[in-house]
Amino acid sequence: MRLKKLLPYLIAFALIIAGYFLTSIVFPKNLNRYPGLVLIILLELYLWSFIKKKIFIYHLWVRISLILLYWLPLFALGFSTFVAVYIPTTAWNVTFTIYLFGFIFVFYLAKLIPGLILLSYKLVSSFRRLVELLFGKRKTEHVTSAARMSRARFIENMAYVSGGIVLGSLITGMFKWVHDFRIFRHNIPISTLPSVFDGFKIIQISDLHLGSWPTLDPLQEAIDIINAEEADLVVFTGDLVNYATDEAFRFSEVLSGIRAKHGVLAILGNHDYGDYTNWPTVGDKKKNMEDLYRFYDEIGWNLLRNEHIIIENEGEKIGIIGVENWGSNPRFPQLGNIVSAEKGIEKVSAKILLSHDPSHWKSVVLKQHHDIDLMMAGHTHGFQFGIEIPGIKWSPAQYIYNEWAGLYTDPLTNQKLYVNRGIGSIGYPGRIGILPEITVLTLKSTI
Repeated sequence: MRLKKLLPYLIAFALIIAGYFLTSIVFPKNLNRYPGLVLIILLELYLWSFIKKKIFIYHLWVRISLILLYWLPLFALGFSTFVAVYIPTTAWNVTFTIYLFGFIFVFYLAKLIPGLILLSYKLVSSFRRLVELLFGKRKTEHVTSAARMSRARFIENMAYVSGGIVLGSLITGMFKWVHDFRIFRHNIPISTLPSVFDGFKIIQISDLHLGSWPTLDPLQEAIDIINAEEADLVVFTGDLVNYATDEAFRFSEVLSGIRAKHGVLAILGNHDYGDYTNWPTVGDKKKNMEDLYRFYDEIGWNLLRNEHIIIENEGEKIGIIGVENWGSNPRFPQLGNIVSAEKGIEKVSAKILLSHDPSHWKSVVLKQHHDIDLMMAGHTHGFQFGIEIPGIKWSPAQYIYNEWAGLYTDPLTNQKLYVNRGIGSIGYPGRIGILPEITVLTLKSTI
């Protein structure tokens, strides 16, 4: 009898251990997130303790269907992780993979919110009862058991409604807002910019994450918007792919269609190095990078790897510097080198830096490179979730990055940073509140 009671816990423990090893094989870069996943699954079990009381009043086949539906995301996550050990996710059908992991994410988050509400209420109620037990309470503060039951029922119903709202919002974000492209326009005054460059238009896109685009059509729509602006220069600030270069191959013709007077410049982001894939050999990872460099050549984009270019107009010059990824968080590549990138640069009137991670600005640029007038970055995606309405700008990204979306100016040096919200998505294949961005920056001379 004792063994029978312990059996579910032993099975759960065995599954947690097995899941850890599977994750270390398939998603080694995300292993540090595994404890969080375990906590989410435990919260899912807690929510189930409430829901099962509701569904067991239904007919047998209805009960079975609801049980399967509730646990389907966990089964899909476990089974797909197991399959990925033998067949890498890069070999799966792209559309299937996007929506599989997208729906797993959506349903887990939709469970997480009501689970947290119910658990929080349980903890608060338990604490209150403990205080009552230890210290007693006044008669006027007495709450009947019926009132407690009514309050508990209200909280439970509110939790279920919140889960439904989250589920509906996330699904809408996947199928509508994920490609609801927005143009953000800003004038960028630069004190040393020659008048011949006044009005020089730069379009910035960032974080394409081509492995998250199920079809070509939305990307073609974005490029049509870009070309309609007739920019002087288009820059892409990193994260072309999610995991591997072959995600980009089917988009080569579309991407090669971007037009600008001075072409397209690009840099690498943390996802472009293949660090999020468990490669069979070191040679395979090296080939992945060589394929990426070749891809940029094929589509006609100039990839800057700690390099610079000079743009000249009527004898006046500005420098565009592009560095490899550098982030203050050591789990991201720190390969960007501004000193090397500027080596041999001529005397120019203004310098613009392309660097994927905005943390590079405060950690290095403001401290060591006062000659950089403007830095352009991406990386944060604005967390793909937040609120941006007149007077309110909020996202969980702000608790991770000081500069996470939009234009920033250092009050001491007047150097500027622009953080693009990204045009693609990763993880959750959707957006809520923080929409995909095409940035139009117009340089303005103040001479």
